[in-house]
Amino acid sequence: MPFPAPLRRSAAIAAVTAAALAGGLLSGTAADAATASTASTTVTTGSAHTSRTDRHLTPRTHFTMAPDGSSGATEGGEGIPNIDSVKKTIATYYGDPGTGIADKTDSPYIREMRSIVAKQTRALQRTYDRAVRHGEKPAIVFDADDTTLETYDMEVADMHFVFDPAEQDVWVQGQRFPATPSMVGFVNAAQRIGFTVFGITGRNDDQKAATLGNLAKVGYSGFTADRFFTKWTGKGASQQPSYVTCATAKCTTVEYKALTRKHIEQDLGYDITLNVGDQWSDLQGGFADRTLKLPNPTYYLPSADLPGVREPKLAPRTHFRMAADGSSGRTQGGEGIPNIDSVKATIATYYGDPGTGIADKTDSPYIREMRSVVARQTPAITAACTAAEPRHRKPAIVLDADDTTLWTYDMEVADMHFVFNPAEQDVWVQDERFPATPAMTGLVAAAQRAGCTVIGLTGRNEAQQTATIENLHKVGFPQFTATQDGNRTYYTKWTGTGSSEQPSYVHCATAKCTTIEYKAQTRAHVESRAGGGYDVVANVGDQYSDLVGGSADRSVKLPNPTYYLP
Repeated sequence: MPFPAPLRRSAAIAAVTAAALAGGLLSGTAADAATASTASTTVTTGSAHTSRTDRHLTPRTHFTMAPDGSSGATEGGEGIPNIDSVKKTIATYYGDPGTGIADKTDSPYIREMRSIVAKQTRALQRTYDRAVRHGEKPAIVFDADDTTLETYDMEVADMHFVFDPAEQDVWVQGQRFPATPSMVGFVNAAQRIGFTVFGITGRNDDQKAATLGNLAKVGYSGFTADRFFTKWTGKGASQQPSYVTCATAKCTTVEYKALTRKHIEQDLGYDITLNVGDQWSDLQGGFADRTLKLPNPTYYLPSADLPGVREPKLAPRTHFRMAADGSSGRTQGGEGIPNIDSVKATIATYYGDPGTGIADKTDSPYIREMRSVVARQTPAITAACTAAEPRHRKPAIVLDADDTTLWTYDMEVADMHFVFNPAEQDVWVQDERFPATPAMTGLVAAAQRAGCTVIGLTGRNEAQQTATIENLHKVGFPQFTATQDGNRTYYTKWTGTGSSEQPSYVHCATAKCTTIEYKAQTRAHVESRAGGGYDVVANVGDQYSDLVGGSADRSVKLPNPTYYLP
């Protein structure tokens, strides 16, 4: 819908350029050196400003990410795949409409699996014949989870990407998993040709009978108890076999699986012509003529290779192209989607989280990046505040709350595990539990000293306003108040109950306003006579939706890969 006239300001206003967005002004420490000389602001005028500026206010789409999380130390916040965008991309790939349930009929995942299996099926007879000519007993080894049995519905609808071994056992014992697309036909075709079929899974001995029952139930005919290897529990008769010797008391996945394949070949006399798995650790360690990696971006189970073994080809991708809206799930293939466990590890590294879900409050790549961003932005913002006052322009700076002034990482990760819970969020809000976002108390104080009125604009609701302002005061932001000089200076969203109703200056295309509609039109109101007649010299937020829509001379995007609010 068209925005009100105040949004389409004709005054000259500055907007951060694409070069700045890519690095220096807005995002990562890794980009600082490369972009410092090119980062700048550009002046545009006239009613076209909003659309011109907004074109630059979009998330990155190209990423470099190591699977072990180490890229969190180098890439900067904007260079880390946003976890909500990753979830949307995975959902698109599996044909999940948002319920956590994969489409069982057609999806990019099903089509990719069909293509992979068709290619492999064509090679089966030739592979078998060659092995027999050489006097070998040809065999194929298969993993279970997401190789023969699909776990998506459990991982997403039930666990929300937070693995729970007790709940997994419920699914296993209930034999609830469907077959991985196209794999029943492939396994059964291999058996008909004459291959001996083996299973090697990380599931334990207590789950063996149920797993075999599940496989039979969904149509597999080749798996038998004597050729299906599950991991020992260490209890009773379920002990580590003599053919598996490990460097420490706890065996790695590669030690267990590779040495079990060695046992199949050297002790049982088979030639493993093909080893199939969805994890690289299913394939590492040799003892197979060929390996087949099936796509799975829903979890990552890394494991060190055997001593003295280097298999650089058996490693995940490190470069990705991903649109923020999830649409890349239709085009990139499973290996081209950032693995969600690697994304979590990268985010943890970035925030200095040792694995507890608690961010380091003293030093981390995030803290250093925030200090750098604030150090660059503060002089420009204070200069704008100072310059406006002699011209009687009533300069103001607008700031979002969550992850702009108040830091939510510990709630998002330690408490919610990246699964947002509004009731639990309200507990944190009312308890005023959030620390200050690193370095931001200094920026806000400097802006006020330079003559700017400090205005808050948040998606938190009006029932949370008092607690939010008190939390801000508690952590070093005394500048935020509900009103100043008779004008409202802290804006929270209406609840729709009692007197908390949508204000007349916000007009939305549907009954439910978007974040951009609410925030852009509120900024326009702030600049109108009815809202105080302020000049918003800077608008600061951690989401692009905090910034899109104009009514600000300068937009400052703070890094935040922990959620995405389009």
